[in-house]
Amino acid sequence: MGADESEQERGMETVYSLLFAISFAHLLNDMLQVLLPSIYPLLRDSYGLTFSQLGIITFTYQLTASVFQPVVGHVTDRHPFPYSLAVGMCFTLSGIMGLALSKSYVPILCSAGIMGCGSAIFHPEASRIAHMAAGQRKGFAQSFFQVGGNAGMSLSPLAVALFVVPHGQQSLAFFSAVGFGGALLLWRVGQWQKRNFHRLHRKVVRQGGQVAAYPRQIVIRAMSILVLLIFTKYIYLASFTSYFTFYLIDRFHLSVRHAQYMLFLQLFAVALGTIIGGPVGDRIGRKRVIWFSILGAAPFALLLPHAGLWMTGVLVLIIGVIIASAFSAIVVYAQELMPGKVGMVAGLFFGLAFGTAGISAAVLGKLADHTSVRHVFEVCAYLPLLGLLAVFLPDVRAGKESKV
Repeated sequence: MGADESEQERGMETVYSLLFAISFAHLLNDMLQVLLPSIYPLLRDSYGLTFSQLGIITFTYQLTASVFQPVVGHVTDRHPFPYSLAVGMCFTLSGIMGLALSKSYVPILCSAGIMGCGSAIFHPEASRIAHMAAGQRKGFAQSFFQVGGNAGMSLSPLAVALFVVPHGQQSLAFFSAVGFGGALLLWRVGQWQKRNFHRLHRKVVRQGGQVAAYPRQIVIRAMSILVLLIFTKYIYLASFTSYFTFYLIDRFHLSVRHAQYMLFLQLFAVALGTIIGGPVGDRIGRKRVIWFSILGAAPFALLLPHAGLWMTGVLVLIIGVIIASAFSAIVVYAQELMPGKVGMVAGLFFGLAFGTAGISAAVLGKLADHTSVRHVFEVCAYLPLLGLLAVFLPDVRAGKESKV
């Protein structure tokens, strides 16, 4: 009994060095991933692409990322593969090289699909490692893990503005060094994971041989609402990731470089909101964070299409911080509802996020071709109002959940 208690205590400690490592790896991974949409203005000028074709590129990338993520999470829940993260980074590295060397539309699509596979392998397993290293600070751990990815996303437009725009598409090949360094780091992370699987197996409360959890109807209702909230959040964010630079160029006549700086501002705000959301959820409850995060952005989103350039910069900061604070709270909330399925839940929600972004990018691109980019932002401004659905979420309290 003493040995079991000692093992449980070790599993409750927060391993900050691992959280830092996996968050930094997330930064590298997502910086490489977001190079793709960040170079859309270059691809459009070089190959004469329409907004619809750019949307199809995003759709191809997000489709492979979204479809495989819950599959990877489910498989690794049952059959852990500690070095899968390094494999995922190698896929991303291969996609970046393909993108640098592509000379036409179809190879660009193929490279986008390969990068999506890398993302599908990386996110569920990396989220599991953040969960393993979290101890009792699960919200903080998910936020810290995710803020690395958001920081990488915000750095990508800067890298494009300062390096790729002056030197052209082929200069993307130099970013392969980043991918190689990331693969080495993730190999070391995999070694830690292999030694610490007891952190996932130290629970589960059982009743009659079954995992003690919430009633099935409550889980179904809550998961359905969370899925709809993910749709709302990522359709809105897809308008920024794929088309914000075009919006700024069209409306305010900014250069590509200055538009990239504004995109960096928006992505930085998303990173800041992500790191705030998890710890706040640990303290005041995840439902309150989810409620405020999505619905709270609504008035600012409605104002954005009518603002001037200076006010646009202010509004994207506010919107990014508020709306981004929800995702880590949503993931941990769902993991608390479904104990023992950490990888599958992470894969499901990361997959939904990527899939929603991909499909909406294609649809919004079609809408922009038939109307205008400004009209896209006017339509998407109403999406955060769907955050009202959060009122129907049940309360998830730490005292009731199985200690995952």
